[in-house]
Formats: sequence, C-alpha cells, structure tokens
Amino acid sequence: MSDRADPTPRPAWERPGRFERAAGVDGAHPADGGGRTGQDGVAPPGWPRGVRPPGVDGWEETAVRWLYELVPPGYRRHEVLRRHPPLLARMARQHVTAALQAARYGYSTARLDLRDREDVNTIEALLRAYEYEGARAAALEREVTLVEEALIGKRWNPRL
Repeated sequence: MSDRADPTPRPAWERPGRFERAAGVDGAHPADGGGRTGQDGVAPPGWPRGVRPPGVDGWEETAVRWLYELVPPGYRRHEVLRRHPPLLARMARQHVTAALQAARYGYSTARLDLRDREDVNTIEALLRAYEYEGARAAALEREVTLVEEALIGKRWNPRL
C-alpha cells in the first residue's frame, strides 16, 4: 500500500474534524455560537435592516417583529413561537428556504412546461421574475440565518 494521499477528493462528511466541531469536542458548543465570541451591539454583514443589532436593548423585539413579517399570518397563533423566538426563526428560515427552492424549480421547469401555452417573450419575463424572487429569497435566507444564530447566542466582532 502506498503512503501517497488518495487524489480523489472525499465528500465533506468524510473529512476529519467535521463531526468534532459540530459536537463541540474542541470545547465549542454550536448552541453558544460555536465557541466564537463577539460583542453585543455588532451587526454582521448581511444583517437585516429594521432589526437592531444583537445584544442591544430591544433587539429581540425587533427581530421577532421582523420574523413574523416573513411567515404566514397563522404562525402568530402558536404560543410556542411567541415564547421561543429561536423556534420562530427556525420556522421562518424553513419558510424562506422553501420559497427559494420553489423559485429555483419554477425557473428550471418554466420553458419546458409553458412552451405550448405561452409565447417566448412571456416565458422570458417569467424567468426574469423567478430570477429576481430567487435572488431576494437567497438574501432573505441569509438574513434569517443571521438572526437565528444571534437568537441562540452568537455574537460577532466588528470588522475593520
């Protein structure tokens, strides 16, 4: 057997260290921000407008208000989401991710599905709408993920 490394790249789940970091073996627990410490009042790049930076007075209220704007109105009925903002953020992230997946699927199937029903210009306009909504959903997914991380305790350091 050769001492040379296998030139075939291994999938991410087979790379060393992945599970140790996820499990917090190095002393860092994912629920407390993965062991990365930061400062209150620092909003990372991509932080949503209208949500105060994590750690300042009233920031969680602005985050919850913003998250409720992203989900269907029926979500307000659930007491568990009012009591546990990280769970609301989780559901909002899943909702936004589903919208992103729908935009990607719609974009990928529109030409074939509509070729016999719509003219080319209409299909191209629809594709532009899918592109726009997909980009918007991707940015929103990033924002919701940041808010979710902050709600479970992650903080960021200022960037120079």
